[in-house]
Amino acid sequence: MIFKDRIDAAEKLAKKLEWIKKENPVILAIPRGGVVTGDVIAKTLGLSLDIVVSRKIGAPYNPELAIGAVVHDGSFFPNSDLIDALGIPKKYLDEQIAEQLEEIEHRLVKFRGRKDYDLNDKTVVLVDDGIATGATVFVAVEWIKRQKPKRIIVAIPVGPRDTIERLSKIAEVVVLYDPVMFGAVGEFYHSFEQVEDYQVAEIMSSYGYRPKNLK
Repeated sequence: MIFKDRIDAAEKLAKKLEWIKKENPVILAIPRGGVVTGDVIAKTLGLSLDIVVSRKIGAPYNPELAIGAVVHDGSFFPNSDLIDALGIPKKYLDEQIAEQLEEIEHRLVKFRGRKDYDLNDKTVVLVDDGIATGATVFVAVEWIKRQKPKRIIVAIPVGPRDTIERLSKIAEVVVLYDPVMFGAVGEFYHSFEQVEDYQVAEIMSSYGYRPKNLK
């Protein structure tokens, strides 16, 4: 399955999520690509959109390889197998976590205008444009659980089957395509252009948030 672009994938995903409208869920997207996906789903279903910023920790000399991820409260989800296999020192992890936490705080203010959340007893649909290792989604799910929601659903267009199976153990998962052979999320899109900060800020403004104009 190949999607035309994020909008195409989101429209298909929205059709599989129509049943959830009755619960009036919060669509919670992971920036930046996930916000485009979440926006289409929220507007299609007439729901609200919010974001949670989780950031991956890249491996030394290969920043695209996620050895873990962190969310704004400092929670860290490690890819323990990779960390052990690569012999990643604790000092490196601590430095990268601190760096990413600073970026997360910056993005929360830039995109939301505030850092507080109220997800207590709500159904939360966590959305991204796809996952590979799933580190940013796993750490976001663990954070959402601590907010005491009524229900957590992860909705994504595409992700590798082994990651989807692990994710299914901690949340409900709605996925359009879960191939066994998987390289990168972008391989499943004809158009997978980078989403810019201003696009995310514009989307969030349309839901009543007051993003700050930060550099």
